[in-house]
Amino acid sequence: MNDTNRLALHSAPQATDNPLLPLYEAQRAAFLRVGPTSYEHRIEALKRLRQAVVDHHERILDAVDADFGHRSRHETFFADVIGLLGEIRHTRKHLKNWMRPRRAGWSPQFPLAKARIHYQPRGIIGVIGPWNVPVLLTLSPLIGAIAAGNRALIKTSEFCPRTAEVVTSIVNQAFTPDEVAVVNGGADVAAHFSALPFDHLIFTGSTQVGRIVMRAASENLTPVTLELGGKSPTIISADYPLDVAAARIVQGKLLNGGQACIAPDYVFVPTGRRAELLQALHAAVARSYPTLAGNPDLTWIVNERHFERLKAHIADARAKGAEVVEINPGGAAPREGERVLPLTVLLGVTDDMTVMQEEIFGPVLPVKTYDDLAQVIDYVNSHPRPLALYHFDENAERTARVLDQTVSGGACVNDVLFHVAHEGLPFGGVGPSGIGRYHGFDGFVTFSHQKSVLYQSRWSVQSLIRPPYGPRLERVMQLALRWL
Repeated sequence: MNDTNRLALHSAPQATDNPLLPLYEAQRAAFLRVGPTSYEHRIEALKRLRQAVVDHHERILDAVDADFGHRSRHETFFADVIGLLGEIRHTRKHLKNWMRPRRAGWSPQFPLAKARIHYQPRGIIGVIGPWNVPVLLTLSPLIGAIAAGNRALIKTSEFCPRTAEVVTSIVNQAFTPDEVAVVNGGADVAAHFSALPFDHLIFTGSTQVGRIVMRAASENLTPVTLELGGKSPTIISADYPLDVAAARIVQGKLLNGGQACIAPDYVFVPTGRRAELLQALHAAVARSYPTLAGNPDLTWIVNERHFERLKAHIADARAKGAEVVEINPGGAAPREGERVLPLTVLLGVTDDMTVMQEEIFGPVLPVKTYDDLAQVIDYVNSHPRPLALYHFDENAERTARVLDQTVSGGACVNDVLFHVAHEGLPFGGVGPSGIGRYHGFDGFVTFSHQKSVLYQSRWSVQSLIRPPYGPRLERVMQLALRWL
């Protein structure tokens, strides 16, 4: 098949009844017409995106709050607004260096040649955003896509319709439809979206839906990045100050109502320190959330279905023998209609409980005890690989042991969650918790094609191995065996 036929085959989607095809085809035509965009064009696009986010930041706060029933405005500001602006700033600062061809190193087989890696845009990037951090996790992949010179289509979450309207306004202000466009809607729209023959597709959400997205992408051989989730363990060492650990765990577990893919899912604490940890958790919650009723700093569970799901986890654990401890410092119950759960600690949990089988995604915290660190490592390794792992320990040797002997998408030492906010660290899962990674330079690479280029010298070693073969080549072969 010649190159022209390959291009025609790649450019023409098979599902001609897909209602999203016109948007896709407009972007494909623009990409083929314009080609790779310049550094200056990409920087200008990032500036426009930044300005649009700033211009709409109050609408973002209002829309996310409305979609959740109530979400802390401060949490939305720092997660969805500042998080985006920080990533845009980092990308603008480093983009010129990222775009330069990189040396691939010297090879003894090509002693006089030069090898370079050239970064080229892939083409059209598909982004499927989630509901839990609906602006940051929808527009963050767009930053890497733009930096790499691509065009993009975005599918927002139907669970946050008001936020979807704001995201659409941001994109429409910053870009033309043949650069970036947004589509909104439910599962039927998502199915049409994931069926498009993107050059790369990134999905953030549940493992169950991730499988569906990957299956659809496979029909077009579309490479995917899947940002999923899982059960992220937290390990507290025998001598780490529990007041510090508890304060940081509470912050991570109650941020966004616990509705974060990297929230600490369950905690391991030494057997003799469980009561002390429970006391420290009580104190930490009391300092940050002295009351549950009408507290503006508490984010609600996003909808009634998820609220009931969390209560079902608690009921199942109680029925199977767990001790349920609700931490409600003020004693006042949430008001009628408020989808607020107190931090609910579950003691004596076992693996037959649903709360230890599924990602929790809410303010429910199972606590397990251990006597030897090897027990913890074995437990983590015998379960699906998590998106994050947290280790509280001031002993560098033990920390190195945990990090070396377990596999997780990312990790924090002596804190939780905040590795995701560092622009220089790639973010992504491993195995069931995700495929691929993005953020910063790694996002630029994910959305780029890395073209391998060899610049051959006037004289090359390869000239020694051309036919006709004979005794001379036999000598070269013996030399190569000793040299390489």
